[in-house]
Formats: sequence, C-alpha cells, structure tokens
Amino acid sequence: MLADFGFGALVITFLVALFGIGAAVYGGLKNSNRWVESARLAMLLTFPLITLTALSIIILLVTRQYQIQYVYNVTSDSMPLYLKVTALWGGQAGSLVLWSWLMSAFAAAVTLRRWDRDREFLPWVIVVSLVTLAFFLGLSIFVENPFERFWLSSSGREIVALFQPAGATILAPSDGRGLNPLLRHPGMIIHPPMLYLGFVSFVIPYAFAIAALVTGRSDDRWIRVTRRWTLVAWLFLSLGLVLGSRWAYDVLGWGGYWGWDPVEIAAFLPWLSGTAFLHSVMIQEKRGMFKRWNMVLVIVTYSLVIFGTFLTRSGVLSSVHAFAQSAIGPLFFGFIGITFIASLALLLIRWNDLHSGGELTSMLSRESLFLLNNLLFMLIVLVCFWGLIYPLVSELFTGQKVTFGPPWYERTTGPLFAGLLLLMGVAPLSAWGHSTIKTLGRAIWKPAIVSILVLIAVIAFGIRSAGALLAFWLVAFVISVTVYDYGRAVWARHRRTQEALPLALWKLAGRNRRRYGGYIIHLGIVLMSLGVIGIEMFQTQTQGTLKTGESMSLSGYTVTFRSLAEWNNPDGRNIARAVVDVYKDGTYLGQLTPRRDFYFDAQQSMTIPGMRSTMDDDLYLILVDWEEFNTNQATFKLYHNPLVNWLWLGGFVLILGTLVAAWPDPEPETVRRREARKTTAQVTVG
Repeated sequence: MLADFGFGALVITFLVALFGIGAAVYGGLKNSNRWVESARLAMLLTFPLITLTALSIIILLVTRQYQIQYVYNVTSDSMPLYLKVTALWGGQAGSLVLWSWLMSAFAAAVTLRRWDRDREFLPWVIVVSLVTLAFFLGLSIFVENPFERFWLSSSGREIVALFQPAGATILAPSDGRGLNPLLRHPGMIIHPPMLYLGFVSFVIPYAFAIAALVTGRSDDRWIRVTRRWTLVAWLFLSLGLVLGSRWAYDVLGWGGYWGWDPVEIAAFLPWLSGTAFLHSVMIQEKRGMFKRWNMVLVIVTYSLVIFGTFLTRSGVLSSVHAFAQSAIGPLFFGFIGITFIASLALLLIRWNDLHSGGELTSMLSRESLFLLNNLLFMLIVLVCFWGLIYPLVSELFTGQKVTFGPPWYERTTGPLFAGLLLLMGVAPLSAWGHSTIKTLGRAIWKPAIVSILVLIAVIAFGIRSAGALLAFWLVAFVISVTVYDYGRAVWARHRRTQEALPLALWKLAGRNRRRYGGYIIHLGIVLMSLGVIGIEMFQTQTQGTLKTGESMSLSGYTVTFRSLAEWNNPDGRNIARAVVDVYKDGTYLGQLTPRRDFYFDAQQSMTIPGMRSTMDDDLYLILVDWEEFNTNQATFKLYHNPLVNWLWLGGFVLILGTLVAAWPDPEPETVRRREARKTTAQVTVG
C-alpha cells in the first residue's frame, strides 16, 4: 500500500510538472498573468508531492520491506537506522528521486521571491525548471522505478515488476543485500546530497539566462537576480568535491584523495565552468562586457551538470562511483543534446542584442586578466572533457577502449592550474579599464619580495625540484598579495575612522562582502594548493611483510608490528585489525590500528587505514594481507603524505569565504533606519 501511495505521488508530481510547463508557455506567449500564476502554483505544488514520494521510500527502507527491489538492494537487517535512511541515495533509483526532490525544492524557493520587477522572466524560469524536473521524474517513473517489487510466478520464476503479474504472488526475501560498504562512510552520507545541491542550484541561473534570451532582455538584471543562487550552487558543489576527496582518502585505501576517476572529473567540470562564470559576471556588472560569453558559460555549466549526472547513472564509463549500466544512458544523452542545441540556437537568435557596452583597452587591465582567467578555466574543462570521452571515441572507431590515467591529466592541467594561481596574485592589484607594467609593478613589488624570501627559505630547507620551487613560490606570492591588499585596505580604514584594526577588518568585510569573501576564497584555494603540492610532489611509500616485532621505516618514521586480531562483530562485520607502534627518529609517538572490515550482507570488504595526522604530514598505514591461521605475520603498505592536511583546512577556509560572499546584505531601508537612529542619538547626546 505504501509503495502504491509513493508511486501515485510520483506520477501526480510528473503530471503537475507537465501542466506547469504548458501553463507557463501559454501564459508567457499570451501575456496572461492568470496562466502564469497557475504555473507558479503548480511548481510550488511539486515540492510537497515529491516529498511524499521520498518519505514513502524512506519508510519502506526503515521498515525492511524487502519485497521492494530497491529496499532489498540497499539495506539489510544489520544496518543501523541512519544508514537505512541515507540509503535513499545509495542506489540509482533512489538517487534520481533525491535529485528530483532537491530540484523541486529549489524551483519552489524561486517562486517564493517577489516578482514585481522581473515578472516577464517568471514564465520562462518556470518552463526551464519544470522541464528539468519532469525529465528526472520521467526517468523515475518509466525507467528506474524505486517501487518495483519481487513476484513469484505460478511456474516458480522470480519477476520484478511494479504491478502484480497475472497469477503471481508477492515474494519477500528474509533479508536484504545491504548497502555497498564503501557508501557507509560518513563522507559518502553527506557527499552525494551536497553534490546534488550544487548541481540543481546551477539550474536556476541557467533558467534566468534562458528567460532573458526569450524575453530579449540584454541588460545584466538576470545576473544580479541569480548572483546569490550561483554562489550557493558553487558552495555546495565545492563542499561536495571536498567531502568526496576526503571519502576517497579515508576509504579507498590507496593513499590519495583524487584519482582522476571519470565521475570525479564529471563533477569537477561544472565547478570549473561555474568558477569561470562567477569571475566573468563581475565584468558584465561593472563594465557591461562579456554578455555573450556569460551566456555561453551558463549554458555550458548547465549542460555539464546534466552530463555529470549522466556519467554517474549511465554506467558508460567504469568508476568506483558509477552505478550499474542501465537504459537511462541514451535518454540522458538525448536530453543533453536537445537542451544544449536549443540553448545555443536561442543565443544565436539574440546574438546581436548582446553587444558589449565597453572594450578592452589594456592587456594588463583587470578585465583582460579576468578574460585570461576564464580562458584557462575553459582550457582545463576541454582537456578534462576530452579525457573523459576519448575512451568512448576510441572504442567507437577502433574497437578498443583507450583511457587516460592520472599522469596524463596532471601533465596537461598542471601548467594551466599554475597559470590560474599566478593570475590570482596579479589580477587583484591591476586597475579597472587601464593598467600598465609600471602601475602594476608599483602595486606588486612588496608582495613579490616577500614571496622571493619565502622561496629562499624553501631552498634552504633542501628542496631543489624546479616544479616544487615554482609551486611554492606561486603559493607564497598569492598569499602575500591577498594579505597585502586586504591589510592595505584595513589600515586605510583604521587611519580614516580611528577604529581598532579588528573592528576595521570586520566592517570592511561587511561593507563589501563579495570582494573580501572572494579574498578568503582565494586563501582557501591557495591552502588547498599547498596540500596538493605536498602529496603530489613529495609523497613516498613502501610495502613489506612483517612478523610480530619486526619493523619497516619510511621518511624518518618507523612502524613495528605488534599484533593482529580477527573477529565477527554483532553488526554483521568480520573485522581484522592490526596494532602497530609508531616511532619518529627513535621517539615513540603512539599506535596505529589499520583494519579490514568484511560485510557479510554485501559480501564486500572495506579497507580502513591507520593514520597519524599533523599539519606537517600524514603517516598512512594500510593492512594489505595476512594469513588466516597465522596472525603473527601481516603485509602492510605505508605512505608518507607531507602537507596533505592543508588541503582539508583550505577546504574549510574556502567554504567560509563563500559564506561571507553570499551572505545577504541588509535591505537599504534597514540601513537608512539604522543610520537615522545613529544620527538622532548623536544629536541627543550633543
């Protein structure tokens, strides 16, 4: 009964979405507010309806309704309650429902804003949002239905179907298969929703861009309306990527955080184009330039969002993240093709209306450097996209699937990322409109000297690799520029207002959250770069088989094998855990306990490394193998990962900066009332 109720709510949501599309198109073409308002209410209604579907699935998961195929595939009796709830996005069918639920939430939130000034955008924003939502709802209804059940035919054959076949009876297994052990890590509980929130949030700026094209609005109003939506989308996508990296570091057991996996790259692509878009829209707002380019960027970002979901769900490329191959791949590909071609056609129709209001007058102006920044981002997008699709292209034309590994991506994208870091240091000190080498040099010489002193210190520590020295110099240069520019503004305010320096810093950031939040974001990116430099350029590893009491050494550390125990846990796991003593330069530091957990329900194992973490480095130990009846001997793999924890610290700083930049400014009326009260108080005191 509950499955029928959830499916019914899903179908009704789909029908309401289709009605909303039709009503919005008719209302927009006929300029009928009644029909547009009806479409708006339909979009609002999709959220509570799809919420009923999601709640139905969660209840089925929690109450162990194993006759439902999806419940059987992702839960088991041994799983704790919180994992049963989060199993909503543990499989393909449920994750598509989650995508639809989040999309409906954001679409409904858009309709709640005041539309007095931008009423002409409303019908087309509704159309784009509901077309996207209807596509995912259609997948859940017709292709990947989460409510299909097991049936036993009269001949004894098992059947999976939504409705009862003739003569069949319901088949309810006694236990489920259980969630993939890799998905039971806390990072994977939070990572997919964050990533999906980033994906669906980017639909909103795209919807407004298409609305601007349809209505012929060539001003930057659509950008101003969606500025915060874009920042929120970028925030969630950034958080999803950082959490995914941490999950890979903690669970996959290969000592790294990023393996250039196809699904990792597919999630990274819209982040890259979205970051380019965030930089580029500032030029349109300030200088009236790059209007066509911004339209291209937002269309590409939307297409990459759908493409990322397509890669994860279609199974066309092998990945530790991708679900099993299914029939939804061609449907995704068709939807991407139709929306991309339609968007570009609409852009070409309005091309002449989107002429820029200014010109580039200096190669060193901030506008020019931002444009170069955009080109580097899009070059990285093209490189990564080619790396993704080349296996498909090679298989199509040669019959053999040829893939690119991490070394290829690192060689091709490394110089481009270095160029972005350099621009991150130079662009904030360049002037709008016109800048010369002389004026830029006067602004940049102090932080440049600081960065050179840091470089000398790095050389004194014994680092001689040219690539590492360049990387450390770039990091020092960007930090020096950011701190110098921020500090210079704080000092100027302090001298002008006589405020204490911390208060001046606080108020300065509050008056221009977007600029100074961006500085914090830059610091976060640079700190993350420091972690990347450490692990990519200085990671060392070794492997060995040790008997009890034997040791192996790496980068000044010594690990000594003490014991190994294996037992069955009450929660359905077989646990094998080693105890290892850790020393550095002869000083005892403590113990590590790497282990392997084997889950009986899923018949899969998960490797849990033992880690000793400091801001200097990580010692990362993996239990590779042991003899079942001889716990006095085991094989270990040991990694030394310098500076890797700056990667996670930088992620937190990046999130903080995004929150500062996206924090809503007080309403002008509120500011006026506050200033009036302050003036009145001063007069009264006087």
